[in-house]
Amino acid sequence: MLRLGMLLLLAPILILMGVYFWELGDVRACTLAGGHWDYLEGVCRDTPQPFVSWLERFPWLVNGGMLLSVLGLALCTVGLYVKKR
Repeated sequence: MLRLGMLLLLAPILILMGVYFWELGDVRACTLAGGHWDYLEGVCRDTPQPFVSWLERFPWLVNGGMLLSVLGLALCTVGLYVKKR
């Protein structure tokens, strides 16, 4: 139970960070080329675009990841609390 809890606690965080930094690389490349990143379409544009947060674009990914992390924390707590047989 402890191993599953650790997996559920850490995996969503690492996945969200990986996807975030992947997009950040694209945004930086666009900005360095003199463009403006369109967060809704995921492409580089010539005109300024509004910022749209991750929570607005991918609510299930963000909230689901946090929910899995909380479940993992609960499983870790139970795994540390229950005696081994």
